[in-house]
Amino acid sequence: MSSQEPTNTRNFNVDLRGIVDLLSRHLYSSPRVYVRELLQNAVDALTARGAGTSASAPVRFETGGGELRVHDAGIGLTEPQVHELLATIGNSSKRDELGLARHDFLGQFGIGLLSCFLVADEIEVVTRSAAEAGAPAVVWRGHADGHYTVEPGERDEPGTTVVLRARRDFEHWLEASTVRELVRHYGAMLPHDVRVDGERVTDATPPWERGREELLGYGTRLLGAVPFDAIELSVPEAGLRGTAFVLPFESNPSERAAHRVYLKRMLLGDRVESVLPEWAFFVRCVLDAGELRPTASREQLYDDELLAVTRERLGDALRAWLVGLAATDPERMREFLAVHYRGVMALAVHDVEMLRIVDDQVPFETSEGRLTLGELRARHRAIRYTPRVEEFRQLSGIAAAQGIALVNGGYTYHIEILHRLRRLDPGLDVRRLEASELATRLDPVGPGVEFAARDFLDTARRTLAGRGCEPLLRSFSPAALPVLYLEGAPGGHGAGEDVDGVWAEFIETGEKAERDGPRLVFNHRNPIVARLTSTANDRVVELSVEAMYGYAMLTGNRPLRPDDVAGVNRAFLGLVEHAVREG
Repeated sequence: MSSQEPTNTRNFNVDLRGIVDLLSRHLYSSPRVYVRELLQNAVDALTARGAGTSASAPVRFETGGGELRVHDAGIGLTEPQVHELLATIGNSSKRDELGLARHDFLGQFGIGLLSCFLVADEIEVVTRSAAEAGAPAVVWRGHADGHYTVEPGERDEPGTTVVLRARRDFEHWLEASTVRELVRHYGAMLPHDVRVDGERVTDATPPWERGREELLGYGTRLLGAVPFDAIELSVPEAGLRGTAFVLPFESNPSERAAHRVYLKRMLLGDRVESVLPEWAFFVRCVLDAGELRPTASREQLYDDELLAVTRERLGDALRAWLVGLAATDPERMREFLAVHYRGVMALAVHDVEMLRIVDDQVPFETSEGRLTLGELRARHRAIRYTPRVEEFRQLSGIAAAQGIALVNGGYTYHIEILHRLRRLDPGLDVRRLEASELATRLDPVGPGVEFAARDFLDTARRTLAGRGCEPLLRSFSPAALPVLYLEGAPGGHGAGEDVDGVWAEFIETGEKAERDGPRLVFNHRNPIVARLTSTANDRVVELSVEAMYGYAMLTGNRPLRPDDVAGVNRAFLGLVEHAVREG
């Protein structure tokens, strides 16, 4: 079989207008990126030429007459290079041969020029090579319809000038104010003298190299408020330096945090995601990296192994800051927690060091008042929790009277953190408060009272049959509470939920869930209940039980079904009628 290329082989025809449309609709977020590409090409040309008086000359943007002209004193191009770089799309091997693909360049020299067709129908490049002595100047003109021309040009010194002429209805993109704003936006940190109509728009000193006061001032402009603190960041593997500004206001943990990221001092984007771990939503970063890879649009970072390592290192730095703050400045830590409580709680779910901070610093709502978990553990070896705020508020007083350490687990992350306490204290017993456990902790009324109340309990059982609820008679504090509704729940892990996700980490396999039905517990210590248990009038008992069931549901903030509402109304009217009749 012949190794020669088949005679029917053809090259693809490239529709330049179609490519430009693809860039504008699907790759770039805005036509404004054309300024970034022009700026990158100019700076790369200076880098390629190397150090020297001419190479350190300004990059000049000049506006006026519906045109934009960009001048640099960089390496320039010969005519063969013009054909290879400006008129060939995607020929990376040729870039390597010409020495224009070194890793210290900002972008894809020449390729980004295509983005200029987003705002112009014609691109003119006047260039003269500094690499070949006596090389003549060349003029390359590219057109949006896909053709280009190359002819001799005039240029006194090596370097390149790019001229754009605005497309119809895109003139505003080449106006002086717009160009100045975009050049400053993308290139403010470049270590080069970049000017727009003679005005310098770059500042070669990055924020993290400034004094503390200036750094916080930069953060204030970035956040719109004075940062709580500024944390120095460094990841040598990624050639990264930067600052994390701790937000002085609470952020929404459900929103992906976005950061300002530069690559070799050229702005990649103001809303770059996936730079930090998801839990670190209490900071906003300004970073510059030399080794991280941009995506094709050069507006986000390519999520590769190096970015994963960088994310881990940055997370370590933020964790160290938090641990150090807790150890050295407890008052400042309390101020931080007052703002970023949810952020630290989210971190404590996954990180033992943050769990120690929460255990020591964060007060929880307990049956013994607001205590840290460390304080509660010092008093009790068994901790119970309720999964809902309303349930805690109903049961906390009763739990306190019975000597049960009860925690309100109805807030985000509380249950997960309570179970993770076993990482700090393996012998600690942490479970949901079960109806059966609380019922057994309530004082029994004694055989005599139980026998005397048998008719009351039989009537109560019949009345509650339609509610799926079992009556129980106990004696407990506070005496002012006549009745208590204990909701049935799974045993074992006690969460009343499927054992998956975060629970799977904490639940031992082989635990058996023992289900208990709901109980309506009557408090014999309450005078009304005590009298009711000896009442011979079955009708009064029925109405009272119905009313107390509704009372227990309402005080526990549990929803009433239509039948429950009807029962409460019936009981209220029946008791009023009985009182009037007896009166």
